[in-house]
Amino acid sequence: MDLSVVAASAERGEHDIENEMVFTSNPGFRFHDSRGFESGDIIELDKVKAFIMQRSREQKMENRLHAIWYCIPVDDSRPFTAAEKQFFSTFGTGNSPVIALFTKFDALDTKAFSVLRQENLSRADARSGAPKRAISDFNQQHLSTFYDQLYPPKRHVYLRDMNKEGADCNELIRQTAGALDSEFLESLLVSTQENSLELCTEFAFRRTVLPVLVKVMGEKPRLSPLKETLTAKEVQKLVIGIFTWFPRLVVKSTHKIQQVILLGMAVTLSAQHSFFLRDRGISSAFTVALQRYAVSPQRQSVTLAVQDISAELSPLPLETEWEEKTLRALMQVVQDNRLGTQ
Repeated sequence: MDLSVVAASAERGEHDIENEMVFTSNPGFRFHDSRGFESGDIIELDKVKAFIMQRSREQKMENRLHAIWYCIPVDDSRPFTAAEKQFFSTFGTGNSPVIALFTKFDALDTKAFSVLRQENLSRADARSGAPKRAISDFNQQHLSTFYDQLYPPKRHVYLRDMNKEGADCNELIRQTAGALDSEFLESLLVSTQENSLELCTEFAFRRTVLPVLVKVMGEKPRLSPLKETLTAKEVQKLVIGIFTWFPRLVVKSTHKIQQVILLGMAVTLSAQHSFFLRDRGISSAFTVALQRYAVSPQRQSVTLAVQDISAELSPLPLETEWEEKTLRALMQVVQDNRLGTQ
């Protein structure tokens, strides 16, 4: 891609939607950015519509359009322009859900602060209450305009202060995941968030732990859960389900042999640590232990040790002596990298 298309400019964006952008900070995503819509810009609208239709029908998953982020700045008095009306009233996007991104929302926080001050709130109370008031006023005045259209957005997100250090996109990813019709795509989207353990943990509980909890409670609601235990098969299924939300956080390797060992290490060390957290319940204890392992110094130490072990492995056939030697090496890595008892 010509790097000039992402060069900083004060002029209106001249992006080509056919250009694919991949960022090294999160290579699991591929972005296509269109030019901003101007009132009456039929050519650009038709170009975007053709792109959406083409990508929505792609057979290969990596070429398919999975979600659309429609950015709408709200730092002026008319967030619903002719361009928005044309898009949401005439564009059907097939199986690609649209998430409306109301950007620069901090501008409305400032207005809400002034309103609250006029209502005789103290500066501290007005400042703390401004974000909630801004959302309430916006919802009453504008939100229904978007959702009353023929092709409304499936979800929406308020984005504030995205130009400041420390800003995150967790709510955007959360709403995007919720808009996806495929559980596989939802899992894929969340699990690629390498810098958000909180989000991965939330979805591990939301999509794996809570459904199991509801099922167990629904089967025998009158029995005390303290009188029953999960079967080995149920535990295995629950652990595997939880792990689907954390793969890139605990196992980062392109080498299949290393992946097998790293996965085994992550499960084993997390299971060991969860033993000391069992007062939280089995599923919660394991998830917390897994989260701790993912950010622990032991994880890096384990990765280095596994690289050494995998480099020494001989090809098949596997003899008993080889198995015992490898087992001792793996056990030593576990012993050297336990997470502790707290």
